[in-house]
Amino acid sequence: MTRARSAVRWSAALTAAVLLHSGATAYAAGPTDNTNVPPADEQGGGADGKGGLSASVSNIRIKYVSGGDGGGKEGKLGTVDPNWKPPACWYEPAFTPAQLKRFVDTDGGGDVGIHESWWGKELWTDHYRDGKPADNFDLHSPTNSVAEGYEDYNEGKDGYFWRGVAPDDSDPDSWDCGRIMFWVDAGELPDDPNSPTPETLAQYAYNKVKVPETKVELKPAAKSTVNLPTWVWLDKGTFQEVKVRAELPNTGLWAETTAKPVALHLEPGTEDAETYPASGDCEINEDGSIGTPYQAGDADKTPPCGIRYLRATNGQPYQLKASITWEISWEGTGGTNGDLPDGTFETTQDMNVQEIQAINR
Repeated sequence: MTRARSAVRWSAALTAAVLLHSGATAYAAGPTDNTNVPPADEQGGGADGKGGLSASVSNIRIKYVSGGDGGGKEGKLGTVDPNWKPPACWYEPAFTPAQLKRFVDTDGGGDVGIHESWWGKELWTDHYRDGKPADNFDLHSPTNSVAEGYEDYNEGKDGYFWRGVAPDDSDPDSWDCGRIMFWVDAGELPDDPNSPTPETLAQYAYNKVKVPETKVELKPAAKSTVNLPTWVWLDKGTFQEVKVRAELPNTGLWAETTAKPVALHLEPGTEDAETYPASGDCEINEDGSIGTPYQAGDADKTPPCGIRYLRATNGQPYQLKASITWEISWEGTGGTNGDLPDGTFETTQDMNVQEIQAINR
């Protein structure tokens, strides 16, 4: 029979840092033969339909209120702020007392914290059934804090055992949520800096926003001509607001993140070109359109949004880049609201440019 084991999961980048920090080998609550990987015959757990527990899988529910529903070609937004990133970790409800007891009795292998896994029923029963204390794993503290044990999984009490969640446990900041699974009474939130908030859900929803590809309308469409303007536009209705709702079950927390298109930016794909306006930024019109569609007789006019190529292509088309800037805002539980960094989505399309030679007689 395989003995119960507790394992700390390390990313390669953090192993050396932790050894320097602690001056010792990795430690997690459990027997003295701790390892850094689970036993080969007990790999698994997690969200595999077998009742396991994975700290990389969130229970947050996502709903696409408008847009981003899979219709047509779509992509995920990138942020214009290189220093912004969504939360690295937070805590959320995982088990009722009855669910935890059933999990321990039928599985007993999985993540008790973001960076700590327990394999073997007795590790779970010692702490959650028999009241024995266990260590949290606090990388940023000089010593691990102690988590007091529980009697009989807190059966008869109304509430949930909460556990840490980290979409990317290789992120060094995910170690901020170092507590092993802990109890919170029903209707309450953890008294912890990494307790979830409506803004947490709004930022989580930001990463779920899907926007349509930016394929602009061009005139002339097939091939542009040197020194003649190419008109660029997007009809109203092509780009509309995208709204994503995130809810965390059993907490009453929710947030809706809205992405609103505000500008189109053009990059011709060559230095031998001019953009209209000169910045290459075409603003959204009041009716939701961008630029102005080309009309007969506009050939000699300057387009409000467009490009003038100064040199013809030679077998290889220019790569016209068109990116939409999306303004991001959110609202959530209790009238909370705010803004998040603008998002952007870019696509590339071929631009062939011809040069018309005049013949003098």
